[in-house]
Amino acid sequence: MSEQAGLTPGLEGRSELIVGDAHLASALGSGLVPVFSTPMLIALMENAAVNAVASRLAPGQTSVGIRVDVKHLAATPPGMKVCAHAKLARVEGRALAFEVWAEDERERIGEGTHERALIDQARFEQRVRDKTGRRG
Repeated sequence: MSEQAGLTPGLEGRSELIVGDAHLASALGSGLVPVFSTPMLIALMENAAVNAVASRLAPGQTSVGIRVDVKHLAATPPGMKVCAHAKLARVEGRALAFEVWAEDERERIGEGTHERALIDQARFEQRVRDKTGRRG
């Protein structure tokens, strides 16, 4: 169990938004009801994880999501604030494991785990360009 310099279990991050029309299951096609969608819940939790470690990464380094296991526990209507939290639980080489959860103004609405991998951003972006045949 090695730890990357500066990345130690216990680091926390958060991300929040006010639920708008673009965040609804009915708008995203992930359901037919006008409530906060599961894909947006997951995105908010991922952003909280990014925020937990962003200031501790080496220059040129970033992280990418590689696994999500989340339960969406309760519906949130438009106009309500949602706050997602992430706590770094483990660092194993380049792999980061987080506990994630989210609440609206009334209750916990989601919880689970999220994993990210540390990458060299320039090398990653070049590999993506190579996939499409673009250079530079």
